[in-house]
Formats: sequence, structure tokens, C-alpha cells
Amino acid sequence: MTEGPNIARVAVLIGDNARAAVLSALMSGGALTATELADIAGVTRQTISFHLAKLHDAGLLEVERQGRHRYYRLAGPDVAQLLESLMGMAPRADETRPQIGPRDPALRKARICYDHLAGELGVVQTTGDRSG
Repeated sequence: MTEGPNIARVAVLIGDNARAAVLSALMSGGALTATELADIAGVTRQTISFHLAKLHDAGLLEVERQGRHRYYRLAGPDVAQLLESLMGMAPRADETRPQIGPRDPALRKARICYDHLAGELGVVQTTGDRSG
């Protein structure tokens, strides 16, 4: 076992879609109820209670009671900074990666294959045929 912080535990907590939705919703700095967070995460109230308890136990959320309501917020600026960094690394939902395959014209023309040029230009270079 390695020494130092266990980042895997935090990563697993944040990596769940419902919990990620909760944490993202709280990035504005405000506080929301469990019911509001359940609606945002698209889960039941019972399920959100489970997720909120996990996030609270890990020190990612704080809870404040006002009457019979509990309001959840990020535990501090360090949590927000962590989430902001992760958001910068994550692709946006509307961004699609180009689907490139062997039939793609650009790849058929030229590509790198390990340590040499491949595709039509690689064949031309290998055979010495310059007509194309």
C-alpha cells in the first residue's frame, strides 16, 4: 500500500453521475435541499440521501439545517477548485470526437504507422512512384 492521500476514494465519489450532477449544481456557491438536488441528479429522494451522505462523510459537502430543511453546499473553496479543474479536463456534452477510421480519405492519403509514413504517400515514397 502506498503512503499519502487516497485520491481514488474521492475520484470514485465524484465519478458517479448523480454525485457529479450534485457537485456541479452546487458550484454556484449556493445551497440546495435534497429534493432540489434529487431533481437535478434525476434520482429519487431516497437515492439522493445515500449520495449526499457519502459526499458529506468524505468532506465534500456541508449541511446546514434551517427548520425542518437541510441545505447542502460545497464544503469549501478547495472542493470548488478541484471540481473546476476536473470540469476543465472533461469534454462538453455537445462536443463530439471525430470518427476517424480506415476509410477516412485523409488517413488513406497519409498517416504515421509506428516509425514510418503509411497510406498512399507512404507507398509512393517506398516504391519511388511520384505520379500521384
